[in-house]
Amino acid sequence: MVTPTKGARLGSSPAHERLILSNLATELFRHSKIKTTFVRAKRLQPVAEHLITIAKKGTLAARRQILTKIRDKGITELLMTVIAEDFKDRNGGYTRIVRIENRKGDQAKMAVIELVSDKIGSRPVNTKESVNVQEPVVQVDETVSAESEEAVDTSIQVSEDDEAKTDVNNAESDKVEAEVENPGTKED
Repeated sequence: MVTPTKGARLGSSPAHERLILSNLATELFRHSKIKTTFVRAKRLQPVAEHLITIAKKGTLAARRQILTKIRDKGITELLMTVIAEDFKDRNGGYTRIVRIENRKGDQAKMAVIELVSDKIGSRPVNTKESVNVQEPVVQVDETVSAESEEAVDTSIQVSEDDEAKTDVNNAESDKVEAEVENPGTKED
């Protein structure tokens, strides 16, 4: 693990720093990805990876160790079952930090820390699962009778009266558009 720094920490005291890291780890495990400052992400990474390593043991003692850091029993259960199973064949490197653009206002360096997953989108958390909808298969009959072809041709033909009506409607819409563009001049 990283050697702790001397002096001021992320918060105002060492106890506050532990609480910040605990809350960040809880949200990381809940959402699989969080956006925070780069410094906090760097401090969170070894804590989160250590918790995942403990969770992979799967024992009662491991569960109690995790509960000292993460106080939410639901997240602890998620960590012990789902997340530990995802990383059972992986020996470290459970998280990834990606830098993003600086925060507006104070130009703080920002980053996204996320759980690395070989299966992208393997576990949706707090989201609605997408339902796999298959498109219906339509079979087209290749043999079309001559009568049905004539019926299609007659339905497509447009009468001359309909064409005249559309010309009048187009002329009226052109007048309305001209009035909107030039409200001072009216065309009669």
